[in-house]
Amino acid sequence: MTTFTDSAVTALQLIVSGDPALLAIVSRSLAVSAMACALACVLGLGFGAWLGVAHFTGRGAVLALLNTFLAVPSVVVGLVVYLLLSRSGPLGFLGWLFTFKAMVLAQAVLVLPVVAALTRQVVADAEGSHGEQLRSLGAPPFMRSLLLAWDERYALLTVVIASFGRAISEVGAVMIVGGNIDGFTRVMTTAIALETSKGDLPLALGLGLILLGVVLLLNVLIALLRRWRERTEINDGGREGVREIPARALEVAP
Repeated sequence: MTTFTDSAVTALQLIVSGDPALLAIVSRSLAVSAMACALACVLGLGFGAWLGVAHFTGRGAVLALLNTFLAVPSVVVGLVVYLLLSRSGPLGFLGWLFTFKAMVLAQAVLVLPVVAALTRQVVADAEGSHGEQLRSLGAPPFMRSLLLAWDERYALLTVVIASFGRAISEVGAVMIVGGNIDGFTRVMTTAIALETSKGDLPLALGLGLILLGVVLLLNVLIALLRRWRERTEINDGGREGVREIPARALEVAP
């Protein structure tokens, strides 16, 4: 108990004093996760929204594959990205292995199925609720996916926040492709693992407290967004905004 108390006190002192090594690790971790989340969301939101309304041969297989990727361990993703970026790999000419870019790529690959799967579910539920009206107005699948995604933008914003939380809490992939190099590719999760093995418990605990704080903040933001969305719907009298948007959009369509 004394060791834990001493480590906790020292960790709080590091956080309050703004220890340069701790702040560097935290800022690097936030930057990697933010860029990876942005890259994954650019691809995942569009693909997931289209997949939520599209019907084609083999759609069931695509959904099964997408759901399978949700359960892929992060170390497997890290291994695949490592092989792609290694000297003998197809992307070895980029020279990204053990760099900031490699960690961004690994986290983006890990988060992409999460964003796509959650977006598909949100848009598919919206399609079931009022997709028939959009089809009666002549909206093609691509336009329906955009309109439904816009109508569910608050729910999709929670998907973005959740994907960022998934990225920042990841450890296996970034350790494999980044190498956990001090001052270059060391992030919060890899630093916690390393400092714990070295016995530097205060720094590890300080980083752990900050990581818990970031995750807690993300969950609070998700809860606030849900409450704001419910309050907005109540104030609007339950009126669905998507039922007005398609009509305006289709008026200008050729």
